[in-house]
This record gives sequence, C-alpha cells and structure tokens, in this order.
Amino acid sequence: MTANLPPLLVVDDEKNMRLSLEAIMHGEGYQYRGADSAEQALKMLGEQEFFMVITDARLGGMSGYEFLPMVRQKYPNLPVLMITAYATPKLAVEAIKAGAIDYLAKPFAPEELLHAVSRCAERYKLLAENALLKAKAGDAYRIEQLIGNCAKIQELRQFIQTVAPTNATVLILGESGTGKELVAGSLHTLSKRSAGHYVRINCAAIPELLLESELFGHEKGAFTGALRQKHGRVEEADGGTIFLDEIGDMSRPLQAKLLRFLEDGTFTRVGGNQELRVDVRLIAATNRDIIDAIRQNQFREDLFHRLNVMQFRPPPLRERGDDIILLADHFLRHFCVSLGRNIKGITKPAQQQLMAHHWPGNVRELRNVIERAVILEGSDEIQTGSLPDFHLETRLKKAEIGMPGGGALSQINGSLDDIMSNYERDVIQSILEQNHFSLTRTADQLRISRHALRYRMQRLNISAGIEDDTSFQTRDSFRS
Repeated sequence: MTANLPPLLVVDDEKNMRLSLEAIMHGEGYQYRGADSAEQALKMLGEQEFFMVITDARLGGMSGYEFLPMVRQKYPNLPVLMITAYATPKLAVEAIKAGAIDYLAKPFAPEELLHAVSRCAERYKLLAENALLKAKAGDAYRIEQLIGNCAKIQELRQFIQTVAPTNATVLILGESGTGKELVAGSLHTLSKRSAGHYVRINCAAIPELLLESELFGHEKGAFTGALRQKHGRVEEADGGTIFLDEIGDMSRPLQAKLLRFLEDGTFTRVGGNQELRVDVRLIAATNRDIIDAIRQNQFREDLFHRLNVMQFRPPPLRERGDDIILLADHFLRHFCVSLGRNIKGITKPAQQQLMAHHWPGNVRELRNVIERAVILEGSDEIQTGSLPDFHLETRLKKAEIGMPGGGALSQINGSLDDIMSNYERDVIQSILEQNHFSLTRTADQLRISRHALRYRMQRLNISAGIEDDTSFQTRDSFRS
C-alpha cells in the first residue's frame, strides 16, 4: 500500500497532536514529517517531495486558510487535508474553496483520517502511473522498426528475440546512427520486464559531476544546490530496464561504482550511507572503440567483461546493400505524411547516388537526406538535384580512410582479406563521389578500365546498377 510513497507532511502547532498523528501514520506504514508552523511547512515543501499535507486550520502565525492558497499556487497537484476544532459549515466551504481536498472536524476517529489519507495515496500512485504510461506511449520500440532484408539485419532481429526474454546484461557496440538505441528499446519491449520502466541516460550529455547523482540519486545537503533528497534513475528503473548510452564517456571513478552495482544491484546515494538495492536489467552502448579505450586506460577492463555478457553490433549502413533504398523508401513515406507532400518514389539516378555514398552518419544521415529531399523536391519523384552533393561527407570519409597500415585502418580488426576489401571499397566510393559518380573519370583516375571498375564495384557491392555517365555528365555540365 505505502511502498514507494514519499512521506506525508503534518502541520500543527500542538506537539501532542503531531505525536498522535505520527503514531497513527507509522502504524499504517506511512512515512511522516512534522512542522509546527505554516512557514516551516512551506520551507520543507521546497526541500522534499510529499504525497499530501495535513494541516490544522488555526496555527500560530500564518493560519491554515492562508497556507492553503499558497500551497495550491506552488504545488497544484499536492492534496491538502484540513482539520479543525472549530467546525462550521461556513468554514468547511471556505476550506474547500481555498483548495483543501477534504475537511475533518476534531475530534475525529482514526479510521476517518486514514480513509482520507488512503485516497490521497491512491491518487498519487495513479498520477505517477499515468505519467509513466504517457512517457512509454511516446517511446515504444518494436523490433519491426528495425527495417532491412540483408543477412546481417535478419541475424540481428533473431538475436534480439533470443536474448530479450533473459535478464542478461547487454553491450551494444557500433558507429553513431546505426540504431543502437532501437536495439536497446526492442530488447526491453520483448523482455519480461516490458511492463516496468525503461529508463534512458546519455552519459555523454550529462556533466561528469552530475552523472553519479542522476544515476544513483543524492541526499539533501550532499553538495551545493542539493536542497532535497533525490531518487536516482536506477530506483526509477526498479523492476525494469536502464539503458546507458555512450557509456564509453563515463569517468573511471563512476565506472567503479557501476561495476559494484552490476555485481549485486546495490548502491548508495551521493552523500548517503544507507545501502539500497534494486532489481534492474542494464543495457549499455557506445560508439567508441572500446578495446582502444581500455588500452588507453580510459575504460576499465573488468567493467567491459561484466557488461559484455551479450554483445550486439548493428552493421553500418554501407554494409547493408539494397537496404539503403529500402530505408530511403520508408523515410520517404514517413516524411510525405508528416510534411503533407505527394512524392511517389525515387528516380533511378537518385537511387544510384544514394547507393554510391559511404554514409558515415549511417541511418540517421540517410533519414536527414530524405527529409531534405522531400522538402526541396518539386516533382512527383526524388531527383538527384534534391540530394546533397555529399561534399562535406566525402571529406569526412577521406579523413577516415588514411593510408594502408596507418590512420583509421590501424584500428580495424579482422582478417587481411577483410581489411583490404574494406579499404578498396572505401577508395572506390570516395573517388566516385569526387568525380560525381562518373565511371569514366573514376576509372581514369584509378588507371583501370571501365570494365575492371564495374567488376570491382560488383564484387564489393558498390552501386552495381550504374551503367553509364549520361545523367551525371549532364549534371556536371550544368554545374560548370
């Protein structure tokens, strides 16, 4: 009944009355705080959360009738019960008009008071549940949102369905924009914890000094500005799932505390000594090279092994072949509805341009490109002119490619054949983009024949549908 409820606040200038109410409330399992004046109560309300207030009508200093409208103005959802020894119908009406949820005359039976308190407790729980349901309705994740037909995506969907029903800790590794958050959300939705809270924290978006407080909570006075006790996100996620995104940016001292939490679910709030325990499934994700971070002493190896019970690696978009067009069509339909446009499809040259791009920003970048195209396109199909020329993105990729044996390639894992194939694919895609997808100019720059270029592109799954340069040459002439 009273589990997870904040305390109630009793305001009365008679000490014996406060002690009597405290005994009644403790007997029913309610947490209790007392104040001997309205002024003290207002200060306490600013420092701590309460689920209701019980106040006497006549107090030394500010009266209960003056106190009521101030509470209603500052805390409109906080119910206030008024009690008085001078009960008249007129005063009862005045109290209700001032904002009281109920009115009791002294002397009253304890059962009358407990019935009113019980109603306020249920009201608090319903409001909290309603807020949770609204939040979950806007953030629901489904495995069907993981769009794609390539083998890697089909394997990923199957792996999610296998791991989701368990309580195993999960580590998701991959480039930015590949759908790590969608994988995490799908794991929660398909789990036995789906009725519980799904709490997300971006470790890179919260300052280091505040992240521990956000995660584990803090006690009043733990640091400057800690005016009231605050529950952490792990407590909010009790019985559900917590998703720590960009965990590679977490400081080492906090990593040590997270490691302890993963071992047995125990933690202490910042500035507190009480050991607390919750039942939470943890999913973590990062776009960093986690092994490189361990070697540079930026990430604890023991935490990596503790997180790495089940590992997911959503593939980058450039490795998903025809899924690029499948996703582009999906985003096209989405933005046509949201922007009120009537665009039927994407032309073949535009599809070829999408297939030739390297997509350093992955699915997120593709979504932005299609949104831009829907806004700019004036015909009933997406033309190449409505797509960006990817000049800046190509420069980003050129910086990534480096030289064999150096730069980004020095961090690539895999066999020599895989490394060389990836490097060859990167070089051809980069030079295609530089030459505005002209096969002739690309082949000349690489000093190979057009036939040899087509063969390599087919082998490496690079825009195999490009057959001639006519449309691109026409566009190049227009730009010049």
